[in-house]
Amino acid sequence: MRQYVFIIVLTAAVTFGLAWAVWKLAMRYRLYPGIRERDVHKTPTPRLGGVAMFLGIATAFAVSAVNPYFGIFWHEPQRVWSILGAVTLIMLIGVADDLWDLDWMIKLGAQFLAAGIIAVGGQLQMYWLPFGGITVWGSWFSIGLTILSIVVVMNAVNFIDGLDGLVAGVCLISNAVFFVYSYLLVRDTGATVYFNFATFIAAALIGACLGFLPLNWNPARMFMGDSGALVLGLLMATSAIAITGQLPPSILDRDDFDSQLLGAFIPIILPIIVVALPLLDFGLAVTRRMGAGRSPFSPDRKHLHHRMLDMGHSDRDSTLIFYAWTSVCSLAVLLMYIATQSGWPGGWWIGIVFGAVGVIACLVVTLTPSRRAPRGDVADAPAPTTQEA
Repeated sequence: MRQYVFIIVLTAAVTFGLAWAVWKLAMRYRLYPGIRERDVHKTPTPRLGGVAMFLGIATAFAVSAVNPYFGIFWHEPQRVWSILGAVTLIMLIGVADDLWDLDWMIKLGAQFLAAGIIAVGGQLQMYWLPFGGITVWGSWFSIGLTILSIVVVMNAVNFIDGLDGLVAGVCLISNAVFFVYSYLLVRDTGATVYFNFATFIAAALIGACLGFLPLNWNPARMFMGDSGALVLGLLMATSAIAITGQLPPSILDRDDFDSQLLGAFIPIILPIIVVALPLLDFGLAVTRRMGAGRSPFSPDRKHLHHRMLDMGHSDRDSTLIFYAWTSVCSLAVLLMYIATQSGWPGGWWIGIVFGAVGVIACLVVTLTPSRRAPRGDVADAPAPTTQEA
């Protein structure tokens, strides 16, 4: 565990230091886009925070290459270099979009290419799922599903990047829960060394979010932009696939793997739960825009965070509500796993009760009208957010 804590602290420190430097350079050389019609911030704000986050994560990978504890995944260097190559591609495309607003088709094409690099070049795929028993697919189906999953999660995370500190905080919470889960899962499957590639990626993401959040908290000095949100989504999807598709199906048939149904589905459920809100927002946005005959990637101001602003919640309150929803949903599933693996009678009910109480509390807070007047819900109105819609 100390090695993981070291990676978190190192990544956070490097990201924070570089984020401050990037912000200074961006302001000095005016490396920021102009104020758009749907923006409400009045001062130009750089969107290059993702560069610092990428470099912080790259530093973590570089250190792992010379640390014997992490040598296990460097035994397959092709996988590691494929992931780093894909992340680099996405970061560069994100920077170009943050500066010059690329056509959405170019961005989507780059996302599929990056996902393909991981699935094919890195041979990191979802080979099986516990549906009707252990379902093992052919290679082409696995590759296609893996690529699609990565692209969907990337866009889902990017779609909620609309309030100061929103994506950084949500991803921090999600990856913290996923870190604990993946660490415990490796332990419970009988491994002698509690190391897993997915756990390492989660630790690096925790550090990147921790290091960037101070500059992104309301009022934000800098946004992470597409270069940050897409990188977070890419690596979150990669870590989820690493833990979901790489576990040997035989462990789910063991008698000592308590509650086979829960044990089989938790690796699938938790990665989905930790990005549940981004996925929900993504699905609603795509359905809404395509139903109106528009591109699914055309901007509007009907995202979930915009709706909370319209209800009268402040920017900061809306962000904290998102944090609460993410914490409740992901911790409920994690508690179900911990309780069942600890042998507590009916342990999975602990997670259900915790989740039910938490969801009710979040609903009350979310739906309670603010004393301030609502901001309105006209679809074409400028987005009331300090970041891009």
